[in-house]
Amino acid sequence: MKRVITYGTYDLLHWGHIRLLKRAKELGDYLIVALSSDEFNAIKGKKAYHNYEERRLMLEAIRYVDLVIPENHWDQKINDIIDYHVDVFVMGDDWKGKFDELKEYCEVVYLPRTEGISTTKIKEDLETLNR
Repeated sequence: MKRVITYGTYDLLHWGHIRLLKRAKELGDYLIVALSSDEFNAIKGKKAYHNYEERRLMLEAIRYVDLVIPENHWDQKINDIIDYHVDVFVMGDDWKGKFDELKEYCEVVYLPRTEGISTTKIKEDLETLNR
């Protein structure tokens, strides 16, 4: 079985997220999503609209996702790759090159982002609508 892992906050879930998860799943048989915890988001200076449990429930309902685990800190990726026997690490290409050190442990793939959609864009569009 080929295992794939990706990381993210997945707040304000949108079709770009779904496309990323679908393409990640196509790289293997089993997709693990490491979901940023509320505490980790605070460390990163991010504030999610939905809390961790709500985001986890939404991700678990997506047919491409086999397992959701918490992401609690930046340095857990190598341990996750080893502990979950991961073959492929996937991130959006806006992170290109930032995780190349993981190539020592598994294949690293940077997928193109979906044009025209992002959580930031949704927040900006909502702000514009509410003016």
